[in-house]
Amino acid sequence: MKKKNILIFLAHPDKSGMCGASADAYEASAREAGHTVHRLNVGDMQFDSDLKKGYRAIQELEPDLKQFQQWVEECDHFVIIHPLWWYGLPAKAKGLFDRAWLPGSAFRYLKTKTGDTSIFWHRLYRGKTARIIVTSGAPALLVRLLPGGANTQLRWGILWFAGFSVRTTWFGQAEHSSEEKKTRWIAKVRTLGKRGV
Repeated sequence: MKKKNILIFLAHPDKSGMCGASADAYEASAREAGHTVHRLNVGDMQFDSDLKKGYRAIQELEPDLKQFQQWVEECDHFVIIHPLWWYGLPAKAKGLFDRAWLPGSAFRYLKTKTGDTSIFWHRLYRGKTARIIVTSGAPALLVRLLPGGANTQLRWGILWFAGFSVRTTWFGQAEHSSEEKKTRWIAKVRTLGKRGV
């Protein structure tokens, strides 16, 4: 098995609970298997999550955002673990992508013959893989059947847009499941961590 450079991003602001346990399990198993692992917990990171003027003005990146960009650039595999809150990422985690997923780092717009920005872009992270691990209060199948696609923003609008090949693992009902079921979920996460997928 090829050893990988893996970045784990815990996108839940609280490290306790199913998301934190999943991040811990993935990290421990990946390290035991010999993968290189870096981890960031959004709740520990210090940055302004508000992209104040879009791309019209440069907003200086805080050290934690620069570290995030560096580790994404260096990783072979990117693992994002988050709860589903109001059909999307927690606010601070979404703010991290707003601030750090920038033209020239994650993607680059092509120019037209006249020098204007075109609608086409280079996906700068092509060849990298990602795993999204989502927990939800509702059953996973129910959430997947709801209109709009709860995983669309992160999977397609953020990761695929930048070039990642993405797979998703979904755990629900996370809040009301038995300890036996949660133990099985953690075992599954450990297997993913060991394989680096």
